[in-house]
Amino acid sequence: MTRKIIPVMLCCFLIIGSIKAQQISKEELIYLTREWKGERFEDGRPKVSDDLLKRMRLVTHDEAWAVMRNAGYKYQYADGWQIINPDSILIGRAVTATFLPGRPDIHNAIDDRGKKEGKRGQNSWPVDLLVKGDVYVADQFGLHVDGPTIGDNVGNAIYAKTGNGIVYDGAIRDVTGLKEIGGFTSYYTSYHPSHHNQQGNLNTMLTGINQPTRIRQVTVMAGDVVLGRDGGVSFIPAHLVEQVVVTSEVVRLRDMFGHERLRAGVYTAGQIDTRWSDDIERDFSKWLNEHIDELPIPREQIQEILKKRTW
Repeated sequence: MTRKIIPVMLCCFLIIGSIKAQQISKEELIYLTREWKGERFEDGRPKVSDDLLKRMRLVTHDEAWAVMRNAGYKYQYADGWQIINPDSILIGRAVTATFLPGRPDIHNAIDDRGKKEGKRGQNSWPVDLLVKGDVYVADQFGLHVDGPTIGDNVGNAIYAKTGNGIVYDGAIRDVTGLKEIGGFTSYYTSYHPSHHNQQGNLNTMLTGINQPTRIRQVTVMAGDVVLGRDGGVSFIPAHLVEQVVVTSEVVRLRDMFGHERLRAGVYTAGQIDTRWSDDIERDFSKWLNEHIDELPIPREQIQEILKKRTW
């Protein structure tokens, strides 16, 4: 008898613990993102600087992928999206939400606790946490019919808080209204006119806020920097963002130099398209200094690159 009771009690404790851990604690968030050494939000979420977010706009997926892959992060890119504003770029710090298929007992327990805290509608709880520069990243487990938790009302609330759109692995509704929000650049799985709370049926429930969540094959952590462009989305861990940005800037400068020298006939394609000789490297450093005020990267960043360069 006792042996049967213990597993049941353990299961109950796990369920209760999961519900209580719906929004990650500050201590746990700091622990899971311990490789980030910079500024944090009050709740512990890594706060990548606005300057790095601005510089990120010129980074390509190829550049970000190479840096992350070399650091051991193999699964940080997801594609195959439907997109609002496909010619625009989405950049921001991730706030994550995890939804599961609705189950009345757990949904009602989560809902009752939220009501005691003055909250209404689980789909709006992560939205309440958003600030300028964030991107709302939601795992809606790809649900299509009766799945959407975001329409034009919630979309307008998100955009007002963040100035950004969303990455949403599931169906959205009111897509016409969402497209009318000028800067709401977004990536989503599908469109359906239904609603997650269709006719009282609880089709989804919110089980995690700023917990590690899965978007397609990617594990996303709160504070990751979202890079959405060219049909795909990269999720860059906060502690790798500066390396990604600087690498992109170096590649951009080397390409400019290489193309200019090729057009002038100074070097051959074989010399530029392989590892550069010491003479070419010295020529590149000289070129950077001579053109430092003409290049598309600020002088102080080029000076920092020259100071730290090991290539």
